[in-house]
Amino acid sequence: MSPLSLNGVSAAYGARKVLHDVSVRFEAGQVTGLVGPNGAGKTTLLRVVLGFLEAEGEIAVLGQTHWSREALARTIAYLPQSAEAHWPILAKKLVALGRMPHRAAFAPLSAEDEEAITAALDRCDAGLFAERRMDELSAGERARVLFARALATKAPILMTDEPAAHLDPAHQLRLMELLREEAKRGVAVIVTLHDLALASRFCDRLVVLRGGRVAAQGAPGEALSDGVLAETFGVSAVRMEGATGPIIPWQRL
Repeated sequence: MSPLSLNGVSAAYGARKVLHDVSVRFEAGQVTGLVGPNGAGKTTLLRVVLGFLEAEGEIAVLGQTHWSREALARTIAYLPQSAEAHWPILAKKLVALGRMPHRAAFAPLSAEDEEAITAALDRCDAGLFAERRMDELSAGERARVLFARALATKAPILMTDEPAAHLDPAHQLRLMELLREEAKRGVAVIVTLHDLALASRFCDRLVVLRGGRVAAQGAPGEALSDGVLAETFGVSAVRMEGATGPIIPWQRL
């Protein structure tokens, strides 16, 4: 059983249809990248899974199609693309919000909560500013704290929407390594990316979306074929093998 599967899913914003009969599975222990041009439906797919947007078709989470909001929050950790935090709140306290689905309202943090928060901050190289306010951090530092909040949830499914957007190159690589570490723990990791080199290097599988439809899916070398790259992105690939796997730089056609 796949932790997350979509079967014949379609969705619309008003009269504008944005997902068309999408069928895809996300497996435990794998990093699955969602790639595609702007407006392809990547973020919409994540919103549909979370119930933020009504959809036709079947969405199964851990084999179930009906979930309460509270149970879904414990099962899926989500870092949205537009996630920001300029509030005068300590970084550590923001990460603690990731533990809310596991606690009763107004309950104090447990020893397990404290351990999860500290571990998440350390893994994201954010422990040094745990006691600093979020409105005093740079965009990249805030992004690392927000990612730590998602990790602190310790959910079996992790969905992140363009998490590398505000990070410098070194921390982009560290973030992708963290996603792979989560997959090794058995988590089903879903990440949307615009960087095809990162996607091809770190993802086990890719789902290519074009115009709200699945244009291709499979291992990176298969999903990012020359034909898919040309038709979907308008680029051609320069393929090479890196130390950790295939890397696909590109150039405009």
